[in-house]
Amino acid sequence: MKSSKSIFFIASILLLQACAQKKEEKIILIKNSLNIERTFETVTLTKDFLNITDLTIIGIRDLKTNELQITQTVDINNDGIADELLFQPKIQASSEKEYVIIQVLEEQQPKTTTYCYSRFVPERTDDYAWENNKVAFRVFGPTAQKMAEDSIKGGTLSSGVDAWLKKVEYPIINKWYKENDKNVGSYHIDHGEGLDNFHVGISRGVGGIAVKKDSVYYYSKNFTKWRTITTGPIRTSFYLEYESWDAGGNQIKECKFISLDYGSNLSKFETAIEGTQSISVGLTLHEKDGEITENTNNAWVSYWQPHKESTLGTAIIAPEKYFLSLEKYDSPAVDESNAYAHLKVIDNAVIYYAGFGWKESSQFTTKQEWEGYLNDFSEKLKNPLSVSLK
Repeated sequence: MKSSKSIFFIASILLLQACAQKKEEKIILIKNSLNIERTFETVTLTKDFLNITDLTIIGIRDLKTNELQITQTVDINNDGIADELLFQPKIQASSEKEYVIIQVLEEQQPKTTTYCYSRFVPERTDDYAWENNKVAFRVFGPTAQKMAEDSIKGGTLSSGVDAWLKKVEYPIINKWYKENDKNVGSYHIDHGEGLDNFHVGISRGVGGIAVKKDSVYYYSKNFTKWRTITTGPIRTSFYLEYESWDAGGNQIKECKFISLDYGSNLSKFETAIEGTQSISVGLTLHEKDGEITENTNNAWVSYWQPHKESTLGTAIIAPEKYFLSLEKYDSPAVDESNAYAHLKVIDNAVIYYAGFGWKESSQFTTKQEWEGYLNDFSEKLKNPLSVSLK
């Protein structure tokens, strides 16, 4: 009898401990209100939301499958303390899913690759380049500007956004720059991974901004300061700053945070700007032989064009509250023809997304597929995933 009582007592203690442990678990409930599957959308969790002091020891487990999710911590203000925890859930259409927050050791986290990568590139003058598993981009710095102004070969004077057309999932930035060091111009040739054959010049490229006054568009020069914020399996983000510039008598102050998430063809631009009530975000029209499509209901403009021996779609999408109108600006001047999305500045800030899809990457083979992607992206912006703690 004593033995039975002892066993019952121990079992009761263990049961109470298990119940207490279960009670303390933090369960994240994610709801998808759209009738489409949601993938490659990043959920951002903060210490305040989770009521946790250290995000670096946290893991996220699928409550149904027990699968540990790939996560990434981000130190926004560069103080050595993680401010955000990122992960990308997969939620079926019109459904919800639960994840549990657990404590894990670093070696227990899933093995990952830094698909989302960015860096300053001093060896190629002073580019800043970024990429994920789908697309790559670059912008140009002050040394390239000075070289152009001094008529030195290799300089670039442009605040437009350059597109690097990659067709492989793995990172290519470091490899292409290294090969270009050995053989200048190497990345202008497709060696099986893609190439840089997208001309920017003084155009807006894929998402560069302008300020329109009367009928004239004004641009900044190259970026002057930069700071990498994060790289990892889910997101890369960085900060760019520009010297004040004149827009028809208005002094414009501009800086921006740019981020690119795993699985997305569109970079997110969060621009802080003073001196104007609106900006114009552009897509270069190159030889003007493509087709501009606009969807005012979904706040996007797209340019589907023949590109060398292939085709290319570029686009700008904005959250509805920023969107004003669209315009095709056709100029006889070289590189000044752009398709513009005019966006409203709210509290000295604008948010928009810009990017591309290249046929050779086998992601989008037709204009209809590309525009379908843009419509889905817009719907997801309007109807974000609902994230709550149970």
